[in-house]
Amino acid sequence: KLTADIPATPFFANYAPVRAGAIAPGAWRDTARYFSYHVFPLDGLPDWHANPFTPGTRAQTGIAWHEIADFNAALGDIKTVWEASRFDWAVAMAQRAALGDAAELVRLNDWLADWLHANPPYMGVNWKCGQEASIRVMHLAVAAMILGQADASPNGLRELIILHLRRIAPTLSYAIGQCNNHGTSEAAALFIGGSWIGGAQGNAWAKLGRRWLENRAHVLIAQDGTFSQYSLNYHRLMLDTYCLAESWRRQRGLPVFSKALTERLGAATHWLHSLTDITTGDAPNLGANDGARLLPLSDSTYRDFRPTLQLAANLFLAARAVSESGVWDQPALWLGVVPATNTIATPQSRTFNDGGFHVLRRNHTMALLRYPRFRFRPGQCDLLHLDFWVDGVNLLRDGGSYSYAGDEHSYFSGVASHNTVQFDGREPMPRLGRFLFGAWPKAQDVEWVTQDAEATETAAGYKDAKGAMHQRHVSLRDRILYCEDTVSGPATRAVLRWRLAPGDWQISSDRISNGAVLLHVSADVPYTLRLAQGWESRHYLEQSPIPVLEIETSVPANIQTVISF
Repeated sequence: KLTADIPATPFFANYAPVRAGAIAPGAWRDTARYFSYHVFPLDGLPDWHANPFTPGTRAQTGIAWHEIADFNAALGDIKTVWEASRFDWAVAMAQRAALGDAAELVRLNDWLADWLHANPPYMGVNWKCGQEASIRVMHLAVAAMILGQADASPNGLRELIILHLRRIAPTLSYAIGQCNNHGTSEAAALFIGGSWIGGAQGNAWAKLGRRWLENRAHVLIAQDGTFSQYSLNYHRLMLDTYCLAESWRRQRGLPVFSKALTERLGAATHWLHSLTDITTGDAPNLGANDGARLLPLSDSTYRDFRPTLQLAANLFLAARAVSESGVWDQPALWLGVVPATNTIATPQSRTFNDGGFHVLRRNHTMALLRYPRFRFRPGQCDLLHLDFWVDGVNLLRDGGSYSYAGDEHSYFSGVASHNTVQFDGREPMPRLGRFLFGAWPKAQDVEWVTQDAEATETAAGYKDAKGAMHQRHVSLRDRILYCEDTVSGPATRAVLRWRLAPGDWQISSDRISNGAVLLHVSADVPYTLRLAQGWESRHYLEQSPIPVLEIETSVPANIQTVISF
C-alpha cells in the first residue's frame, strides 16, 4: 500500500576532491560490469529492466512489486535485471568524482534521476526484494562517505533513502526468517539509513537495525567464525556488510556495538583468513555463490578476498591481514579507516567444528575437508568435499553455483559438483525445492586436525538417510596428499570424483597425471577409472569445462588416492 513521490535532484552536491593515495576503479565508465565479472558496452544510460544476457528480454513495468513472480521463464534469471539496480556504479562514480572528475558527479545525479523515473517508488521488479533495496542504501551511503556528504546531504538524497527504508522495514521479518545475508543486509541498511535520516522515524529505524545487527552476529556467526550459509562469497558479503556498518558508526561517532558482536566478527575474519591463499587472494569455491560484492572499492578481481580481509582485520582485530601494502588497502582508505600497523598471525591448521570444516596447512599447501555440522540449511550437497591447493593453484576444486534460476542449478548444487562419493547415482540429501535439502546427516567419527613433523591429518564421516556410509581420512605430508575413503551400507555402487584443475591430464592404468601432478588410485575391490568432463562456475552465470576423474566401485569398498606434486 506504500506510495510516494519521486525525489528531486540533485542527490549529491558539488565536492572539492581530496583523496590522497586513492585509486578509482574503471568499472561503469565505458562498460557495465555484472556480477563483478561480465562486461557489457555502455552507450548512455542502462535499460533498468533489461536482461543483457538475453538481448531483447525485459521485465514488465508498471506493476506493484508484490504482484511480480519470483521466477519468470520468459525473463530468465531475475538477478540479471537486479544487478544494474544495485548501484555499484554510484560507488565508482563517487570515487572518480572524489579524484577530480567533475563530470562523474553530474553523471551520478543523472543516473539516479533516470533510475527513479524508470522505477517509480514501489513499482516494478527492482522494488521486489528488500535486500536489493538494502544494497542500494548501502552503496549510496558509501558514495556519501566518499564525497563527504553523509552529514549534510541534499534533500533529494535523504528522500531517496527514506523511500528505501519504508520498503525494507515492513518485510524485515521475512529477511530475518531466512537466517542468511538478507537479515544482515537489511539490518545494516536500517541502521545506516536511519541514523543518516535522524528524527523520530529515522532513530526508530536505526534502533531496529542495530538490534538485528547484534542479533544476527550472535545467531548466524558461530563462535569459531563460521557463517550460517557455509559459503565463501556469502561469508565475504556478511563481513563487508558489518565492515560498512562499523565504518559508518565510527565516521558519525555513534555508540559502539557490543563486545560480543566485535568478537564474533573477529572470529569470522579469522575463518576467512584461514581459507584464503594470501599470495593470490583466492579461496575455495565453497558453497553458494551469487556474484555479490558489496564493497567494490578497488580494481582487484572478484575472487580476490584480500580487500575484505584487510578491512575486516583492521576494524575487528585492530591488525592487518596482509602485511604488505597493495590494492587490498583501498577499502580502508576510501572509508576513512585508520590502518593498523601490526599483522595477525599466519593461518595454521585448524578444525572449525561449529561449521564442519577441517583446514590443513603445510608449507605451500592447503587442504579443506567439509563435513556435515548443520545448524542452518545447507545450500549444496558437499558432504566430505575435499579442496586442495598447491602454491596458490586449486588442484582439487569445487563447482560453484552458476545460476539460481536455470536447470544448471541442480548440477552445481548437487553431489556431482564436489570432490566426494556418490551412492547409486542419487543425492545424499533429497531435494525439497529449488534451494532446500532434507534429511541432513550428522557427522560421525570426526577427528580434529593434528600435526607433527611427518604429517597433518584429520578425518570425518557420515551416514545418509538410506544408511549409506562414507568415512574419509586425509593426511597431508610435505610433497604428498593421501586420502582414504571407506564406503559401506545399503548401496550397490559408489563413484568417487576428483574435479581437477584444467590441464592436459592423461590416464595410464591406475594413475592420472598432467606432467607436474600425479594421482595414484588403489582399492580393495575391482574398480573402473575414467576421465570425464565436468563443469565449474567461478563467477555467477559463467561456466567452463574441467576434467573429472571418476572412480567407480561396488559397495563396500576402501579406496586410496595418493597425490604427489
